[in-house]
Amino acid sequence: MSKLPIISGKNLIRILSKIGYCKVRQRGSHIRLACHGRKSATVPDYKTIDRYLLKKILRDAELTVEEFINLYRE
Repeated sequence: MSKLPIISGKNLIRILSKIGYCKVRQRGSHIRLACHGRKSATVPDYKTIDRYLLKKILRDAELTVEEFINLYRE
């Protein structure tokens, strides 16, 4: 299994938008994303997102680590 990269919130939103997520609302530094047929995900707009939090967001978005790594490399 590959190690998860440390990325920013903006980059994570860009990656999730590749699979159909779009911004629904924002409150403070937390952005709520939704996608038809999947669970919604909340992404903090931080400079760096910890690997533990990234894994939790990927679980909410129903993505595996391998799928995320492939989207990240595109």
